[in-house]
Amino acid sequence: MLIKTLGVDLGKLSCHVIGQDQHGKVVEKRKILISKFAEYLANLPPCAVFFEACGGAHHWCRKARSLGHRADMIPANFVKPFVKSNKNDFNDAEAICEAAQRPTMRFAHVRSEEQQAFG
Repeated sequence: MLIKTLGVDLGKLSCHVIGQDQHGKVVEKRKILISKFAEYLANLPPCAVFFEACGGAHHWCRKARSLGHRADMIPANFVKPFVKSNKNDFNDAEAICEAAQRPTMRFAHVRSEEQQAFG
């Protein structure tokens, strides 16, 4: 199981992740408590991790980058067209993965802690 792309749908108490291999096949699908998410990222081989842009996603992008992953955020309006069926957390995570792999995708700027505090 080699994850190339990880789509993460963040929630208050848990997050849902979908991991895809180099062919776009889902090789990981799980719900993780937010309190265990940093440990999960630390144990994951370096890959591309994508989040839907929100306040908490800035923190998790910085954390993922510090652990050796490539991490970016995608604005919500760019993720929405990729949701394949009913809205749920796993479908959202898969849509984030799909959107991230588009060659023309535009990513949101990840703010530093200082920028978030004063911006």
